[in-house]
This record gives sequence, structure tokens and C-alpha cells, in this order.
Amino acid sequence: MKKLLLLLFLLSFFSVSTIAQDWAQLGEYQQANKLLVQNKSMEKQIVFFGNSITIGWLHTQPSFFKDKPYINRGIGGQTTPQMLVRFRQDVIDLKPTVVVILAGTNDIAGNTGPMTLEETLANLKSMTELAQANNISVILCSVLPASDYPWRPGLRPDLKIPKLNAMIKKYAEENDVIYLDYFTAMVNDQKGLDPDLAEDGVHPTKKDMKLWRHLLKWQ
Repeated sequence: MKKLLLLLFLLSFFSVSTIAQDWAQLGEYQQANKLLVQNKSMEKQIVFFGNSITIGWLHTQPSFFKDKPYINRGIGGQTTPQMLVRFRQDVIDLKPTVVVILAGTNDIAGNTGPMTLEETLANLKSMTELAQANNISVILCSVLPASDYPWRPGLRPDLKIPKLNAMIKKYAEENDVIYLDYFTAMVNDQKGLDPDLAEDGVHPTKKDMKLWRHLLKWQ
């Protein structure tokens, strides 16, 4: 029995240790980034940087990225502190002309622990400053509407997201950064997304992505 408990402890330890060592999921695009740097041939590359909503764009509308100098670096579930950790590897080192940053909803959902809106904005500011210091233009996207989170109900994103977006917009206007307002174009009367735009109320459908393309081309 003692040996079994020891074995279970060791397995648990090494599992937690492995997760802790790659908390920001740096390994997700490590190999792809190496290949991209080695074979870089396209000029004026644009990195789309974010969470499941960003990577979902690639999965839902692969034609948008096909044969274009667009690099998708979204990772599902990520928060801005995780994104800040991997910003150098997944953005700066790729030397794009532009980075499109869409983040913040998972902070409000508390995916990596409680966060204030000010803390989220601070991380977005840090990413922006790092990009600008490396001659990369920044597009800061509004957080998409969400009336509630299916995986963590009751956190009132319907109230918090508009406040965060106002903070992002103000910062963008004061710092020569483009603010891309998806929220206003998509929000419904419940401060969320209609089912035809997001079946789960959070992740955009193909119809929603077409609206994104229209708003994005080109800020």
C-alpha cells in the first residue's frame, strides 16, 4: 500500500511539474517557429496572437490564412499573463510587421486565477510596448461580447467586458495604436453574442468570422 501511495505521489508530482515548467505553453509553437525562421520568405508578415478565439479563426476559416503572410499564434484557454510570457518567442522573434492582439476574456473568466481589469490592461500594455520597441505595429482588438461563460457562470462578463474595452480603447488612442472594435459590431441586447454568431455564446461561428474579415481588412 505504501509503495502504491508513493508511486501515485511521484506520478502526480511529475505531472504537475511538467505543467508548471510550461505554464505558458511555450512548447506549442516552438518547432513551427524554428521552421518559420529558417524558411522565411514572405515579407510584411502579420501575427494573430490570442486564445481559442484566435486559433478558432484558423480552424473555421483556413482559407483566410492560406497562401498569405499570416501567422496564427492562438492557444485555447490562455490568459494575458501566459501570452506575455510567450510574446517574445511567438511574436517578436518572428519579426512581423504587425501583430493583432485579441485577449482578455479568459482573464475575466479566471482561467489562471483571479485578475483585475487593470492587471489585464497592464499585460496588454506590456505586449504593446515590447512590440513597438521592436518596430512591430500593434492592433489591439476589443474583447468579444459574452453575457456569461458556460464553463464558469456568474462572473458577469456582460458588465466587465465593456469596462475593459473602454480601458483598451483609451490606451490605444493615447499611444498610437489601432483599436479594432469587434464588440460594437457583434453585441446583442444581453451584452452577449447571438447563437448564429457564437453557438456557445463565446466562440465565433463561421458567419462571425466573415464579419471579422470585413472589419479587419485592413486597419
